[in-house]
Amino acid sequence: MDRRSSVLVVDGDPESLAALSRALQRAGYPTQQAGTGEEALKAAGRQRPALVIMETHLPGASGYEICRELRERYGEELPIIFVSAARTDETDRVAGLLLGADDYLAKPIPFDHLLARVRRLVAQSAAVTGPAASRLTPREQEVLGLLAEGLEQNEIATRLFITPKTVAKHIERILGKLGVRSRAQAVVLALRGDNPEGQETSAQAPGAHQPAAAPDLRGRRGPRRR
Repeated sequence: MDRRSSVLVVDGDPESLAALSRALQRAGYPTQQAGTGEEALKAAGRQRPALVIMETHLPGASGYEICRELRERYGEELPIIFVSAARTDETDRVAGLLLGADDYLAKPIPFDHLLARVRRLVAQSAAVTGPAASRLTPREQEVLGLLAEGLEQNEIATRLFITPKTVAKHIERILGKLGVRSRAQAVVLALRGDNPEGQETSAQAPGAHQPAAAPDLRGRRGPRRR
């Protein structure tokens, strides 16, 4: 995964920032780190990240304000996950989603939950917008995106309200257009944006392995919102 595909982690708590970054790096995701919203905007300006994980409670501008700014810059194509130690109610989660986040996790964060969401959002974003996927029709891009999520042929058919046979035909055309022999290679090619000629047959999607132990992602509790 190159730097453009790194995950931007934004958290004013140094311990939480380090724990989140280590967890992602162990799973194969390079990270950029920022302790404030202003630093996050500068980092994103230097290099657009593949995904942003951001604490809602930040020094200076809040995570909500930074989310709004990132949405204005990059639109809906940039996945954003809010995390929070202080705002953990269901109403807080709903508010975060309404303000533009793609997901919202309360601390302490179970590692497997975090990684699952990161994989899904990075795969969806890259599979639809990558150079390789631009060769495909909109329906083929949908199928490729669902393959990147890990869905099976029957599940894709159900999601798209088509038959499994139609899904199989789409997959056959996707493989032909991308010049690969397997579904896994097609997903990797879309995620990385490589040329088919340079695609390795044994390639594996970034972050496909799990670390041996899950780090403690407990954040410091702040005052409750009134």
